[in-house]
Amino acid sequence: MPLHAVRNIETAFVVTREFLTPIGVRRWLKLAFVVFFVGGGLSFPSAQFNTSGGSGASGPDGPSNGVPVSDLPFALPVDLVTIVAAVAIAGVVLGALFALVAAIMEFVLVESLRSGEVTVRRYWRGRWRQGIRLFGFRVAIGLPMLALFLGWLAVLFVPLLIGTDPLLPVTAFLVGVPLLFLVGALYAVVSGFTTVFVVPLMIQRDSGVLAGWKLLWRSIRSEWKQYLAYLVIGFLLTVAIGLVASIVVGFVAVVLLVPVAVVVVLALVALSVPSTAVIVAVVGLALLFGAAMVVVWAIVQVPVVTYLRYYALLVLGDVDGSFDLIPDRRPPEDTDAGA
Repeated sequence: MPLHAVRNIETAFVVTREFLTPIGVRRWLKLAFVVFFVGGGLSFPSAQFNTSGGSGASGPDGPSNGVPVSDLPFALPVDLVTIVAAVAIAGVVLGALFALVAAIMEFVLVESLRSGEVTVRRYWRGRWRQGIRLFGFRVAIGLPMLALFLGWLAVLFVPLLIGTDPLLPVTAFLVGVPLLFLVGALYAVVSGFTTVFVVPLMIQRDSGVLAGWKLLWRSIRSEWKQYLAYLVIGFLLTVAIGLVASIVVGFVAVVLLVPVAVVVVLALVALSVPSTAVIVAVVGLALLFGAAMVVVWAIVQVPVVTYLRYYALLVLGDVDGSFDLIPDRRPPEDTDAGA
């Protein structure tokens, strides 16, 4: 039996070329907007809230020696603690909102690849409920992984901070490395398969995440070699194409950075003491450069993400013809592949 993950490497290039050409600026910019959320992956920012206020650091008698905690030389000002907590909470909220939008954009991307028409608002209106379900599933599998990682770090650093013998925590820390690696690999597979396989099944069957996973799991059990081949080859393709994209982005960064650096050097040479206006201008140029690089990164990622997603859709349709979401987009010589 041929491995679909091998035979679809070239087919995905053909389908991607047909989808992205002829190049239209508006079309690419809309795809870049979607890829900005989808292509960056998913991360769950974490916040550590320290409510002790240093109460345990005043010796064996605690802070009850007549010295208020706020008067201790090493105590953080209440205002600073409040600001740090507010910034941490704001970061968590913004990260969660970004992850929610990214989950909905997964459906926008697959619908665009399926139909050949990039329409963000229409697909958003039609799929935002499923996007929320995907977001909830990602949180459900991501938080335990985050807790495991933080617990692994705590095994090492908490005993060291309280001054216990370092041999036991260091040993436990090292023993936990392979366990963390295995759990992390399992999490990556579940998360990746959910994105590239379950999301298309959710669109096709208009179902939730668990219903999509039930369909996929039955297929995995019967065709596990095909999915294992995709896992290996898809990973290698992601690394190889990602490396090429990084080189392109790095080259553009150098090209854009040269004129910015020249302007900054000339401004600093012209003024022996940099003025506030010069500092503001330099900061503005740095922010403008950063924004430009984000746009460049998103545009470069458009063909990368498009190819990798088409590749996964082609493999899924070949493994099980009833799962084929893009039968009309296959090359003529490949139309019978998913039958």
